Amino acid sequence: MSIPNEALQKLVQEIEAQAISAQREINIVKNTVSTKQRDVRMLELTTTELKQLPKDTNVYEGVGKMFVHSPTPEVQKRLLSETTELKSDISNLNKKLHYLETTHKNSREHIDQIFKSGGRS
Repeated sequence: MSIPNEALQKLVQEIEAQAISAQREINIVKNTVSTKQRDVRMLELTTTELKQLPKDTNVYEGVGKMFVHSPTPEVQKRLLSETTELKSDISNLNKKLHYLETTHKNSREHIDQIFKSGGRS
């Protein structure tokens, strides 16, 4: 049984559009993961620096155009929670990346299979 040319062409276009969309999303997710990983490294470095300070050191956080005194334990707690949240986001983005890469690979395989079969189904 053979699929009509118009239907075959439409099917190939839909699969190709899906593959292109998945590739775009892959690039976006990779960039986002890279940004979040950089943020995690900065937070971890800041935490390390804070731990090396004496206990009685004044710590200030930027708020808009000014700096506000914050107790060191609160700052460390905030940094830890932000780091945990970012790591969770990275984990979720990696799952999404795996899904998108699988979708892209499957789309390409389907297109190759259609061309190899010559439109026979």
